[in-house]
Amino acid sequence: MRIPIITLTVILASVLIAVALPKLLGQLEMRNRMARIGVSAGLTRTIGILEIAGIAGLLLGLLWWPVGVAAAVGLTLLLIGAAVYHIRAKDPVPMAVVPVAFAVAAAAIAVLHVLAN
Repeated sequence: MRIPIITLTVILASVLIAVALPKLLGQLEMRNRMARIGVSAGLTRTIGILEIAGIAGLLLGLLWWPVGVAAAVGLTLLLIGAAVYHIRAKDPVPMAVVPVAFAVAAAAIAVLHVLAN
């Protein structure tokens, strides 16, 4: 059960770091993309911080599974929120499906941790 947990954690952390850093650093392109779906610059930075915290929690969860479960649940909720924003902005379906797919991966990490312990 450890291999799927490690694999999903590394994949999800890798993807999320790529979207979290531009939000956290306030890169212009990311600010513009987020503003288009109705997210302020301050909230964008907060989301970046939450994503970084979630990534750290996922990785720490490889050492202590309750932290991994908490981080995975938090990221699942955050990613569902992202999908809602994309839907409200009337983005094309694939734009809303991507965060849902990652939310499913985060939820799977939580379930796998619980089943393994």
